[in-house]
Amino acid sequence: MWEKARQSTAGAAAPTSPSQLRLMYLVDREEGVRMRTVCRELGTAPPSVSRLCDRLQALGFVERLPCPGSGREVTLRLTGAGRAHLQRIREQRATMLHHAVDAMSQAERRALAVGLAGLHARLTANGGEHGAPGRTAAA
Repeated sequence: MWEKARQSTAGAAAPTSPSQLRLMYLVDREEGVRMRTVCRELGTAPPSVSRLCDRLQALGFVERLPCPGSGREVTLRLTGAGRAHLQRIREQRATMLHHAVDAMSQAERRALAVGLAGLHARLTANGGEHGAPGRTAAA
C-alpha cells in the first residue's frame, strides 16, 4: 500500500523512492535521529544514507542539523513539506484500505478480524519479545 500511495501522490509533490520514504518515516518517528542510527535502522552504509538525505534535502523534505552533544555528528528532522508529503501518502494508504475493506463480504471481514486478532496476540505474546516491528525473523 505504501508503494501504491507513493505512486498516486507522485504528481502532487516531488517523487520519492521507497528508500527515501523509509528514511522519512524513520525520521518522523524519531525527531532529531542521528545519522548513525538511521544507517543501523535501514541496514545501509553511511554514504548511501548521505545520498538519500542529499536528495530529500534538495526536495525540501529533510533538514540536517548539528547534534547537540557532538559537533561531529548530524541529526535529521523532517521539514513541514516533508511532514505534509508523508501525510498525503498516509491519507492515500488509508483511503485504499477503507475501499478494500468496504468491498469485502461480511464473512471476509469476520475472517480478517479473527486473523488480525490472532496476529496481534502472537506479536504481543511474551511482552512483544519477537523482534522489532516491521522485521521478520530468520527461519
